[in-house]
Amino acid sequence: MSEGGGWLQRLKAGLARSSRALTEGITAIVRRRKLDDETLEELEELLIRADLGTQLASEFVGRLRRTRFNQEVAPEEIRAALAEEIVKSLSLIDRPLKTQTAKPFVILVIGVNGSGKTTTIGKLAQYFREERRSVMIAACDTFRAAAVEQLQIWGERTGTPVMARAAGADPAGLAFDAYEAARRDAMDILLIDTAGRLHHTQNLMAELQKIARVLKKVDAAAPHAVLLVLDATVGQNAHSQAETFRSMIGVTGIVMTKLDGTAKGGVLVPLAEKFGIPVHYIGVGERAEDLRPFEAEAFARSLVGLEG
Repeated sequence: MSEGGGWLQRLKAGLARSSRALTEGITAIVRRRKLDDETLEELEELLIRADLGTQLASEFVGRLRRTRFNQEVAPEEIRAALAEEIVKSLSLIDRPLKTQTAKPFVILVIGVNGSGKTTTIGKLAQYFREERRSVMIAACDTFRAAAVEQLQIWGERTGTPVMARAAGADPAGLAFDAYEAARRDAMDILLIDTAGRLHHTQNLMAELQKIARVLKKVDAAAPHAVLLVLDATVGQNAHSQAETFRSMIGVTGIVMTKLDGTAKGGVLVPLAEKFGIPVHYIGVGERAEDLRPFEAEAFARSLVGLEG
């Protein structure tokens, strides 16, 4: 990980609420007790409450039942074994986003309004700029003036050009123009913001599909990535959002935001098991540097409160 300790410390701090709930719960359940049926049942309930999902909870407790039943086990040993189980589940979706395969590499960013989508685009712009990549942003949520203003502020802050239109302009037309401009200016990456009005699902689906269609007129492979931004604080609702957007346009990767705002950071695990969609980035705070590429092992160890 390029930033070493700095990012690991922020990740640990960002997951503190989730890790506290797990570590204190595990310690309270297993301290000075053998792993009998009642203890294992309490452990399984704790993991489900932490939103780690019934599959992982059941498999992990089954493993303890087979290997350590009626033995005394230290809380640290349980946490280390749990981290291993989480890594095993998340290793399927621990795949970095490769953005060097096209120029410009077009990233369509989707998600419900309020998920942190627009802020995530600004943070991604800064991240790519730090990687010495040239970036352009297309503000295609044209019906939400606040989203456009927010992107323009991020654009000024990161030195990223933002293409916008008057309120109510056609989002697909704007996406097309932005792609042409990004190609003309030899930009490395084009980030496209989109609407997220789920209460108008049919309209939203048509709009997203139209954006994808016009991009394909320039490049049949575009958009090269469709990133779904999910808010960790909504817990299990993240599943229904993933299902909805996947059926609308297809999703190639996930960005999980606001992991610092919940005690249920484990929600990533059942998402991985259910959908198998790569998680490319996670956010654990409001600053730009609090959004970084996802790494399963660092995440799992921070989630259960282990060092390093």
